[in-house]
Order: sequence, then C-alpha cells, then structure tokens
Amino acid sequence: MSRYWSDIVHRLVPYVPGEQPALAKPVKLNTNENPYPPSPRVLEAIHAELGEHAESLRRYPDPVSKRLRAVVAAHHGLNADQVFVGNGSDEVLAHAFQALLKHDLPILFPDITYSFYPTYARLYDVQYRTVPLDDAFAIRIEDYAQPNGGVIFPNPNAPTGHALPLAQIEKLVAANTESAVVIDEAYVDFGAESAIALIDRYPNLLVVHTTSKSRSLAGMRVGFAFGHPDLIDALNRVKDSFNSYPLDRLAQAAAAAAYEDTEWLHTTSARVMASRQRLTAALAELGFDVVPSAANFVFARHPSHDAAAISAKLREQEIFVRHFNAPRVNQHLRISIGTDAECEKLVDALKGIVK
Repeated sequence: MSRYWSDIVHRLVPYVPGEQPALAKPVKLNTNENPYPPSPRVLEAIHAELGEHAESLRRYPDPVSKRLRAVVAAHHGLNADQVFVGNGSDEVLAHAFQALLKHDLPILFPDITYSFYPTYARLYDVQYRTVPLDDAFAIRIEDYAQPNGGVIFPNPNAPTGHALPLAQIEKLVAANTESAVVIDEAYVDFGAESAIALIDRYPNLLVVHTTSKSRSLAGMRVGFAFGHPDLIDALNRVKDSFNSYPLDRLAQAAAAAAYEDTEWLHTTSARVMASRQRLTAALAELGFDVVPSAANFVFARHPSHDAAAISAKLREQEIFVRHFNAPRVNQHLRISIGTDAECEKLVDALKGIVK
C-alpha cells in the first residue's frame, strides 16, 4: 500500500482473471476461450486492414464503429441506434454500471455469478445486494420482485452454466420496469435463448454480448450492448467521457467479418455443445456431479475429492481448470470445453486422480 493511493483504491478487491500459463502446449480449460479459431473471413479482414488499407492505421478509428454497428444490427434485426460497441463486454458492463445502475437503491445480482459485478459496484460506489441462487444453482425470478436500483446477471449464469428460459427472463424484466435490467449473454450461443427479442417491448432492458466466446475473438476485445436508444445514448455519454476511441481498426474489421459468417458461428458452436455433452457424460461416469450447462463450460464437483486438490494435481500435468475459493462453490471446478482431444486428456488425468 502507498500513502499516494486514493481511498477507493484502498477499498478495492480487484477481479482476478484466469491464469494464462506460459507453456508450449497447455490443456487450457480455465478461461472459457473457444477451442476453435475464428472464421477465415476474420483473418482476411485483418490482412486487408494491414495490407491494402494500411495507410489508414495512422488515423484514429471510427469512434462510433458505424459499419460494425450496422452489420451487427442487421444480424439481430435491430436498428443501429439500438447497438453500442465497446472494448470487450467487460468495458460495456463497466459503462452500464455508471450509466444505468448507479441510483439511490441497491442493485441486485446473484450471490454466485460473474465476480466482476461486485468489483464494478465497489469501483463506482454502486450499492448492491446479492440474491441467493437456489440449491440447484438456479435463479428464482420471484426473488427479484423487490425495490432495486437495477438488476444484472448473466444468462447462462457464470460460473454455473445454468440458463433461464426466455419466458422467465421476460417475467423478470416486466416486474422491474422502474429500473434497468441488464442481461449479460456472453455464453448465449451455446444453448440459451437471447433476450434481444424483448428489446422493442421493454425500454428498461439492456442485453450485453461479446465476440470473445462463440466467435473466437477473445484476443480482439469487442463487446456490444443492445437496447432502447435512450439506454444506448447513456452508454455513449459515459464512453465519450472516458475514451472516445475504444475500438481499433483491426478489431472493428475482425468483428464485422465474424458477424457476417453465421455458418462458421453455428458450426463451431455446435461442435462445442457436442463436446460438452460428451464431457458431461464422462465426468458423471467418474462420479462427478455436473450442473446442467448451456455455456461453453461445465461446473462440477466430486463428492469424495477436494476441488482445490484436484485442480492442483491437474496443474502438475499442465491441465488448467478454474477453482473459485468462495462460499457455496469452493468444492466445484469450472471446466471450459476444449477440443475433443483436450477433453480426453482431462478425463484421462481425472481417472488417475479420483480412482
């Protein structure tokens, strides 16, 4: 600590990202990255920016990502003024905390959820209250029928992978029309229903997406928010008070190309979902309890083996999974879905550990 730190820095408990091991060929199943590369169109778009359009790199990028917003809006059947673009969905969420969730009443989010939410709340001095998941790690929408300054949660939830059906999402949004409801859909393409279909009916709904998961662009940092133009305007006001050029030219070109190749998206997402089903079955055969997942990861515990110990033994074999040392989940492991070969290495290693 330093006497030069501000009071807010003294109070912060920073988010801890998943480990990025500096190894030649780790089995990296700890940060929910897509095991497959992005669409070939993405590489073509980047090469074009570096080649025939390289002269443009000396100029600032489009501050409003006009072309990218048009492509994404068309993909989702929206208007461009219903789309916000940011430097990864984490930045989009951070702007939402400042623009839409900082009010007199506390915001609500699950007690087991994306651990960046309490970090943002502390950073921006937003009051919050955690709402317990049920014993099956599911969100009970009736628990959110209480006065609040906003509601935010992922669907599918992280780190559990549990997803609410769209009808339940709509009931929750309709019951909270006096505040903003933010649905974080980072993993929606792996088997959940998107709330984007509700945007035109509910001006209090903001839906957040990322290209990091299903579109394999975690390295480019591109995120989106979809909602009523008034909500988008609020995000833009915060963005332009913070960083008017959040997305570089390569990222804009790459994300647009990824959205234009829906066939690649559907093919790779289907492969991940098929691998998830096989891995879930293999883990169950080894005695693990696995939460039903609609994401590109599974959340599992073994009743006879300590989760931290399993994680450490896997790490010795250069296999990385995520362990959260937190109440209610400290005996669970979050395991990203890798290629079939990576999943087989994981299962083989687990056989030696749990048997």
